[in-house]
Amino acid sequence: MPKYMNVVRFTVKSGDEAKFEDSLKKFINPDGVLFRKVIKTGERSYCSMMEWADEQSLANARQKMIAYLDTIRDLLEEISPELGVTDPVSGPVVIDEQGNVTTPGGTISGKIKT
Repeated sequence: MPKYMNVVRFTVKSGDEAKFEDSLKKFINPDGVLFRKVIKTGERSYCSMMEWADEQSLANARQKMIAYLDTIRDLLEEISPELGVTDPVSGPVVIDEQGNVTTPGGTISGKIKT
């Protein structure tokens, strides 16, 4: 059974970046999360990435994640009328490549897992 990932893009209202980041730090990962990373992709834009043990783990956590989103919805700008305040995607992991940087600015080495 393949691992599963979801990625969610957010745009934070001007002046609410610190509140948003503080809220993210308090979020408790649901069961089945293998890792969670959040990156800042612009002045007020962020992207959350979570890897799950499997698709069912993500499905089981969906209501918890929507409930969390409801607590921060007022900090987010609408991306579009069709999307609302998030741009979510998810799917099975098809390439899982891990690597380590040996020195800052060095190369990344790793192997592909099947």
